[in-house]
Amino acid sequence: MNASNYSECGESTADFQFYLFPITYCLVMVLGLPGNLGALYVYVFKMKEKSSSSAYIISLAVADTVFLCVLPFRVHYHLNGNDWIFGEVACRVMGTIFFSNVYISICFMTCVCVDRYLATVKPHTYLRLRGTCCWAVATAGVWVVCGTTGLAFMLTLPVDTGVGLGSPRRCLESFATGEWENSLAAYSGFSLVFGALVPCAIILVCYPLAARRIARIRTATARAALRTIYAILAITVLCFLPYHLVYLLHLLRRTQVIRDCHAADAIYDARRVTMALVSLNSLLDPVLYYFATGHCKWSLRWLKPKGKRGIYTISDRF
Repeated sequence: MNASNYSECGESTADFQFYLFPITYCLVMVLGLPGNLGALYVYVFKMKEKSSSSAYIISLAVADTVFLCVLPFRVHYHLNGNDWIFGEVACRVMGTIFFSNVYISICFMTCVCVDRYLATVKPHTYLRLRGTCCWAVATAGVWVVCGTTGLAFMLTLPVDTGVGLGSPRRCLESFATGEWENSLAAYSGFSLVFGALVPCAIILVCYPLAARRIARIRTATARAALRTIYAILAITVLCFLPYHLVYLLHLLRRTQVIRDCHAADAIYDARRVTMALVSLNSLLDPVLYYFATGHCKWSLRWLKPKGKRGIYTISDRF
């Protein structure tokens, strides 16, 4: 969804993208795929006792793994000068997985955030909910909503938006103004509000509150829990916030709220950079898995000797 085909301005190019995307995506694939596959192995086969956060992290790792598997097609697309050669069906599938991963990831991080907030700030509420199926409903809800939205995206949007014979075959970008007016503006607005604004607000509000409570606990595990919180905050601020802030500007430009051509070029360039940044979440998520696994193992060892119960069994257990 780039910024060409503007009615008043010429086509933006940003030649640096043909190097930025392949390098970034290759780095994310090489480092992110082993981390996510390792996390799935540990959480599915090695952890005997599952928690609500475990379900969210397994889902997050599954989404990241699927996303990483389609990145080779994106690498070829950009190395080929943004010319798609794999056909319409492959474009729709790849594009849907690519963009859906952004919202699936941030939604499951939000679920982890709320889970940790309740465990530390509202422990009695957490204990009441832990024995219910709320976590299963939340997990299924994220998959159903994101899956349904992604399916609608895949089936309704045009694919090849080349401007003429011999033009590069674009894949889910360079949409005409009429397409934005008909459906894309509404779809983008919905995604920004419910897939970005609400989750980011929850993460940026709940986690500092949880961090303040955990900071009062003078244990090594509490410090590890803080590192987990800081990891999620860092991923949100580095990967998701810039992407969605620039996407908002992109939406304003495509709906003709922003008309200046120099601003259009700057937004296009910034969108290229933030699209590369948002892919880094699949590389950084294994850091979160590492901290979470450590908490679980510590919790099981801590509970065995005397069976002592306290706030630590809630706040330290991921």
